[in-house]
Amino acid sequence: MPEAVRAALPALFVSDLHLKEEEPDTVAAFLDFLAGPARGAGSLFILGDLFEYWAGDDDLDAPFNQRVCSALHTLAGHGVGVFFIAGNRDLLAGEGFARAAGLQLLADPCRVRFGRGEDAPLVLLSHGDALCTDDRAYQAYRRQVRDPAWQADFLAQPLAARKAFIADLRQKSEAAKRDKAMEIMDVNAEAVATLLRAHRYPTLVHGHTHRPARHEHDIDGRRCVRWVLSDWHGRATWLTFDGQRFEVVCVTG
Repeated sequence: MPEAVRAALPALFVSDLHLKEEEPDTVAAFLDFLAGPARGAGSLFILGDLFEYWAGDDDLDAPFNQRVCSALHTLAGHGVGVFFIAGNRDLLAGEGFARAAGLQLLADPCRVRFGRGEDAPLVLLSHGDALCTDDRAYQAYRRQVRDPAWQADFLAQPLAARKAFIADLRQKSEAAKRDKAMEIMDVNAEAVATLLRAHRYPTLVHGHTHRPARHEHDIDGRRCVRWVLSDWHGRATWLTFDGQRFEVVCVTG
């Protein structure tokens, strides 16, 4: 099992902002968050789908992408550790993005220990889409687009062609969602249990489903807590952890 990433407290967790120029209120809320509450944190974890889409690191020159990355880099410059797990919308974010944003890329899932000792709190982080195993069509797609050979071939195409492909894919995805039962697009209980068991029953934090909640699971006689993060449509929402308790913060308007 990989060694846990070390991070400072207090920690903030966000996901599923789906930032795009067409929704300036959400963008403004995120930039305010970075310039305000996030500066009081020891670490910030972005658990995927920060952007509505990411066509590749060669799109970093786009003014919108520059603006977001610059704000993240400024936060890191204030001594806040910024960490990122790629989601299904921004899975092509790579080392170029990490350098521009001043953040550290994390694997999915990733174990994070808050403190130096081995008895320091341990939290397991994930975007969450790998847990939605009942949606077999999506899981087949996920395996395809996360294959390094597929990504290399895709990134070799012109940027304009990639953006056109992504726009078409987004339309098809929204249409497909309308024909799926909501339960299929949520996490599978056994997939959650398998993940928690493999990582020795930690607290799990993830996004993706847009169903914010606190869940308790009895796994092999052990009580495990799972936090599902909120999207940012209509409100700025994050989860805080001070080493002992988690708390949801929501800012509307």
